[in-house]
Amino acid sequence: METTLIEMALQQALKQRRPARGCLHHSDRGSQYASAEHRQLMTLNSLEASMSRAGNCYDNAAMESF
Repeated sequence: METTLIEMALQQALKQRRPARGCLHHSDRGSQYASAEHRQLMTLNSLEASMSRAGNCYDNAAMESF
């Protein structure tokens, strides 16, 4: 899977929202979010990564049903 879509979405959110340093960015454990490219973009923008627990589909259930 490619990271292009999530990188574009993150860049748009950064531009519009201008989050504070250390802002928490939560995602599932998809390969796009674990990719080196995505992690580098997060580091460059001082974002803190948070991922759901491995094998626990309930961690993201509330957000995915939103």
